[in-house]
Amino acid sequence: MSATAIKLDDPTVFHLEEEPHHEEGSSTMLGFWLYLMSDCLIFAMLFAVFGVLGGNYAAGPGPKELFDLELAAVNTAMLLFSSITYGFAMLAMDRNNVRQTLVWLAITGLFGLAFLGIELYEFGHLIHEGATPQRSAFLSAFFTLVGTHGLHVTFGIIWLVTLMVQVGMKGLIPANKRRLMCLSMFWHFLDVIWIGVFTFVYLLGMLR
Repeated sequence: MSATAIKLDDPTVFHLEEEPHHEEGSSTMLGFWLYLMSDCLIFAMLFAVFGVLGGNYAAGPGPKELFDLELAAVNTAMLLFSSITYGFAMLAMDRNNVRQTLVWLAITGLFGLAFLGIELYEFGHLIHEGATPQRSAFLSAFFTLVGTHGLHVTFGIIWLVTLMVQVGMKGLIPANKRRLMCLSMFWHFLDVIWIGVFTFVYLLGMLR
């Protein structure tokens, strides 16, 4: 054997010190940001599709005949209010006040349900008027974009209720605080997307 062969008992060969451990959940926020970026790509594609197809009415009704701008504005207010109340929930969380955190989360959920209720009413009214997704490319793009956002809000409410149960059972432990932070990012993200929907679909649609 060569004289330069490494001896198995040579302490310089091995890392005797324990590798440092990362803090539990330290990668959660990065992973969630990556998820939000992927969601941004989905909505960017849906906005692009609506931008291309939004003027193809197939001799059918357009935004001026279909949209109730006042109702859409009320719906927008519901989602904006829900973001404000979620902010209050986060402030209560910072104070480790479990009761106030749960109260503000519940109010946030109610605003979210109001938003979904108005959206479902609008969809039902459009379908009753014969403005179904297969009626024109404009309506197909509209239902897909707005419906996808509504589906995200639905999942957000389910997530919110789940976190309320966890906070009620285990309190504001670090894991629950981290989850509430992730939901906060998701909820405000949906708020920003809806502002884009309201502007691009409803307001600009009424000007076509």
